[in-house]
Amino acid sequence: MTDQRPGNSRHPYYDILIAGSGGAGLSLALRLADTYKVAVLAKFALTECSTYYAQGGISAVFDDQHDSIESHIEDTLIAGADLCDQDIVRLTVSQGRESIEWLCRQGVSFTEENTANGEKQLHLNREGGHSHRRIVHSDDATGKAVSLSLIDRAKAHPNVTLLENHNVVELITTDKLGLAERRVCGAYVLNSQTGHILSIAAKVVVLATGGANKVYLYSTNPHISTGDGIALAWRAGCRVANMEFMQFHPTCLYHPSARSFLISEAVRGEGGHLILPNGERFMQRYDARLELAPRDIVARAIDNEIKKHGIDCIYLDISHKSREFIQKHFPTIYTQCLELDIDISQQPIPVVPAAHYTCGGILTDANARTDIPGLYAVGEVACTGLHGANRMASNSLLECLVFAEQANQDIRHCFDAIPMPPALPDWDESQVGDSDEEVVIAHNWDELRRFMWDYVGIVRTNKRLERAMNRLVLLKEEIAEYYGQFRVTSDLLELRSLVTVAELIIRCAQQRKESRGLHYTKDYPNLDNSRPPQNTVLTPSNWTGKIS
Repeated sequence: MTDQRPGNSRHPYYDILIAGSGGAGLSLALRLADTYKVAVLAKFALTECSTYYAQGGISAVFDDQHDSIESHIEDTLIAGADLCDQDIVRLTVSQGRESIEWLCRQGVSFTEENTANGEKQLHLNREGGHSHRRIVHSDDATGKAVSLSLIDRAKAHPNVTLLENHNVVELITTDKLGLAERRVCGAYVLNSQTGHILSIAAKVVVLATGGANKVYLYSTNPHISTGDGIALAWRAGCRVANMEFMQFHPTCLYHPSARSFLISEAVRGEGGHLILPNGERFMQRYDARLELAPRDIVARAIDNEIKKHGIDCIYLDISHKSREFIQKHFPTIYTQCLELDIDISQQPIPVVPAAHYTCGGILTDANARTDIPGLYAVGEVACTGLHGANRMASNSLLECLVFAEQANQDIRHCFDAIPMPPALPDWDESQVGDSDEEVVIAHNWDELRRFMWDYVGIVRTNKRLERAMNRLVLLKEEIAEYYGQFRVTSDLLELRSLVTVAELIIRCAQQRKESRGLHYTKDYPNLDNSRPPQNTVLTPSNWTGKIS
């Protein structure tokens, strides 16, 4: 750990500043902390992250007799609709077992089973898109087990500072300070409990803030998934890619008292059937893989059946399995549904699709580096090339772990050569006042999420995208004016992030003149086979060069 400090000692300094307390951020912090002083920012509570709510598991090849790395690679490439970076896929999949073993060393307990000779081994689930059982899990609450173990380890480490209720307002780069060579040197950070904005200096800044799925009216994600890291990087001058590929999970619990509760894909992996209200199965009309087809196919099938029949939801039925089987494999889902008077061992579960995962994001290389030197992006916030046009189930937590390790190795290699950050200025709020119109934020938030759901959802058209952009332009101007007049709050920061990522999603969707993976448009219902598959890359006006 370095003992140096930047020239302005009034402001806190850390060797590495990580925004995000999910699987990506905490695993990177723990890998670095034996050598460096690390701060981890959580927008709200440490557990308020997508990792904590992840049910299914982590994909990794452990059954060497029936499965293989090559099979996992092939399944990922197929699910990604020919848009995955094959080198990145191989890199990620090849580190699956090592990543699980690292988590076990951090205290994560995974579900096991007895072999025929009485030995213990990991129990493996199967999910959509996977040709074999390779989902390592902790019952049906894998993310919670991972999150709590990593938080415990981070709290116990003397070199890790955990800052809850701290939200990044803006990245600080040297060019903004009038210096010639551009690199990140810290961030302005809002303490939402005190309302004070800190200037925090760091040699390295890592964005691990998760996805942007709260840009939609219905989402399985926690409140924090407002695209903050993507918006921060875009404003700082980083390219983003493939934002049109927003994954909708096929099965979110449909109930007036349920708060966006996800029904894990593992329920279908263990034999759950999708049915209409009359009990009829329908996936045979869409894909030979039935309920185990990739998520984009299943979500569109459900969306089509709901619209065709004029119904509110469809149903997921696992009741043909025994109560003991269901309670053993899905204790969280069973208990949650039972609290809502749904006994899933006796009756089907009402479900609808909901926004679930951001497959695009900040463009990064194999070492998690962005376009700005010293700035890294890890996890759902990044576009690594792993997912292509559609994320395969349970590859996301694996990506968090693998690219945390990639970033760890690269940061260690580069750290000593990185100059100390310069003295940072204070945040200037001398020209703003307290808002007396907080209701405006709530109204704009609601309007944005509704037109994104209606016009930029599971099925799109040119006209719908045009209507969405027309509304966005007006909303963007209103929010920018509001931001310039009033003191910053967490709600305002989230709204500003959401309007930015909404624009990026719409712009990417308008550029793709085909239907591929998660992007389906009635105006271009087929693949564009006139050229090799292309990524949709957006470049900000202040971009200065390629990934360093």
